[in-house]
Amino acid sequence: MSKTKRSIKKIAVIIAAVILCTALVIGGIAAYGKYQMSKIPELTFEEALAYTTKDNANAIITVGIIQNGQSSYKVYGENGKELPAKLHTYEIGSLTKTFTAALINKAITEGRINLDDTIDCYLPLPDGREYPTIKELLTHTSGYKGYYFDSPMISNFFKGRNDFYGITKEMVLHKAGRLNMNEDNYRFTYSNYGYAVLGLVLEAVYETDYTTLVNDFAQNELGLSDTKISDKSGDLGNYWDWNADDAYLSAGAITSNISDMLSYAQMQLEGGPYFAACHASLETINASTADYEMMGIYMDKIGMAWIIDKEHGIIWHNGGTGDYNCYLGFDPETGTAVIVLSNLAPGCRIPATVLGVKLLREVRDGNEG
Repeated sequence: MSKTKRSIKKIAVIIAAVILCTALVIGGIAAYGKYQMSKIPELTFEEALAYTTKDNANAIITVGIIQNGQSSYKVYGENGKELPAKLHTYEIGSLTKTFTAALINKAITEGRINLDDTIDCYLPLPDGREYPTIKELLTHTSGYKGYYFDSPMISNFFKGRNDFYGITKEMVLHKAGRLNMNEDNYRFTYSNYGYAVLGLVLEAVYETDYTTLVNDFAQNELGLSDTKISDKSGDLGNYWDWNADDAYLSAGAITSNISDMLSYAQMQLEGGPYFAACHASLETINASTADYEMMGIYMDKIGMAWIIDKEHGIIWHNGGTGDYNCYLGFDPETGTAVIVLSNLAPGCRIPATVLGVKLLREVRDGNEG
């Protein structure tokens, strides 16, 4: 056996051992976590927040509320202690998808895109294959997986980078041309890849790169001056690396702060030309798991990106990156909205989604602590 082959075999063994050890750790955590999760539904928002930030000096969680036409926010740190009301810059992860969906809706209203068109109407893809529709991509019912392996992921893993860093538009387009989505219907499968493809569609119809499109939309059309594709210029650190031409920007690369997110939430409550159609149900997905329902999280229907909790009248979306997670939920009937922006990893104790659902229902039902 050559030296090169022995080296490759050694690396493979090491990686396999790491995966095995990780699986064992995850298994142990899962068993313990199941017991811990059973306690969460009984906690109030304040109790859940205190637990999430317990003895964590680095925790900075900003919480915004819209109620009775008024918006406000507070910043919390270690052990749920209130901090000065400073504006911090957070990665909002997959909340980016709601901006991508709004841009698609804008293109639909302008006659540039048809909801029921397949993507080959807009992208240079091979003939003789079945492709998903714009609607299917928006609702995560295209049959696409969450993501597909690309070679940059190897380097990203060893360098501790964002998984999607360096995955080019050409890679995503090439993969789309090789996939044959020939089933009549696919079940809901949350797909970052699908939203990367939507980003390519937007670039094609507007003949502009996604970063320019979404930054202009957020800042100049919506007036969200601090909302943009991440350039790592925020104050909290540990932001994901992105290249200017990465394909997955449209799935999760925006950063923002609580002032802009409160304005964005108010826009959702008001509807308007960009957002009203995004909230209307396009598919019934019934994607709530038993664990989700135990936490008060329901995924009954979906519009353009936005998840609809029909049971409780809540429309919501969340987001997570390596070191951040967030939640935005609102009840159009009562005019109530809650935003939770956290600089903690999604798996750090109680995630922003659970905190946000708790607070939204407490505020809406008049039980705020």
